[in-house]
This record gives sequence, structure tokens and C-alpha cells, in this order.
Amino acid sequence: MIIRIYPENPNERDLLKVVGILKNGGVIIYPTDTVYGLGCDINSKKAVERIAQIKGLRPEKANLSIICYDLSHITDYAKHVDNRTFKMMKKGLPGPFTFILEASNLIPKIFTSKKKTIGIRIPDHSIPRELVRLLGNPIVTTSIHDEDDIMEYSTDPELIHEKFENIVDCVIDGGYGNQVASTIVDCSSGEVEVIRQGLGEIENLY
Repeated sequence: MIIRIYPENPNERDLLKVVGILKNGGVIIYPTDTVYGLGCDINSKKAVERIAQIKGLRPEKANLSIICYDLSHITDYAKHVDNRTFKMMKKGLPGPFTFILEASNLIPKIFTSKKKTIGIRIPDHSIPRELVRLLGNPIVTTSIHDEDDIMEYSTDPELIHEKFENIVDCVIDGGYGNQVASTIVDCSSGEVEVIRQGLGEIENLY
């Protein structure tokens, strides 16, 4: 199934249709401010396992992140967010960053395994944020990769649908995606380390 939603003015009825899929344990593909993402409800263990399977990973080894609506619930999912990290997040989010933080006990065990960390994303994009708001809790997110050696990420939602229509429950067509993923900043150890340089510039966080 493909659903066209316009980022400038997302139709709530279409958003609620997708939220219904998420609540029923569905897996979706959706646009962000960077690349298209693969996601599900954080509370659906089976859906998380499906995402890991699609990515060819064991669930406990998968480096999955969550999308939140804003910073107000960060302390629910991450513990010991120091002032420096919080200031950086406040400056960079919503935006093209993923912050790796120490996970709280609320994160399901399937996420934390032995690593005890979680990636936090607040994209500067209306569709994923509205989905989270209407769902009432974060969604799991991971980038969808392309097998093409030249182009790492799929950007055309129609081609994404052709490839994934029998694998996921819904693809949201929110227009062409970006080819550059988010910048991953690890703040879990008290030090700030860029794990992956993406669209976000670390200098903008200071």
C-alpha cells in the first residue's frame, strides 16, 4: 500500500490510517528530513523483530533509533542527559541529527541488549513527527539502504514502493527523499563523538 501525504499540509485522515497500521503491529516506510526510514511502534516487539529481519540483523544487535515528537519525553527514554548534551540537542533538534544516549529502563530489552544505549531522532519533517504525536509514543526508525553501489539511499517513493510493497505494510509517499542520512553523535559516555558524518554539521550544535 502507498499513501500520498503532503509534508506542507499533512492530511490527518491519512496520518490516522498509518497510525492504525502502526498500532496493529505494522511496519512502514516514511520520509524524514534526511533519507526515507523504516519504522514501527516502539511497543510492538514483533514489528521490531520484522525490521531487524528486513535489515538482515539480529534484533538484539540492531542499532535502531527512535523518533520523538519533541524533547519533552527524552528523559523517559534516556537517563543522565547532562546539560551540555541537552543544550546540543536543543540546538540541533528538530534536525538531521541522531543522538546516542544511555537508555532508560523504559526502552524494551530488545533494544538495549548489552549496549544500553538508544538513538534519539527528532526530524525536521512534519510527517514522522505528526505520526508520533497521533500514535502517542515514539516509533522505531532505521534508514533504508539501496543495493546500488553509486546511490546508497533510495530517494524515489514510487521505486521504494515497488521494492518493498510485499515486505512492509505501507509506504508513505512524501515526495523525493534526501540522499544523505543524519549525523550520528554519540553522547552516551560523557564525551561527544561523531560516529557518522551526515547532513547535520556538528559545529552548529555549539
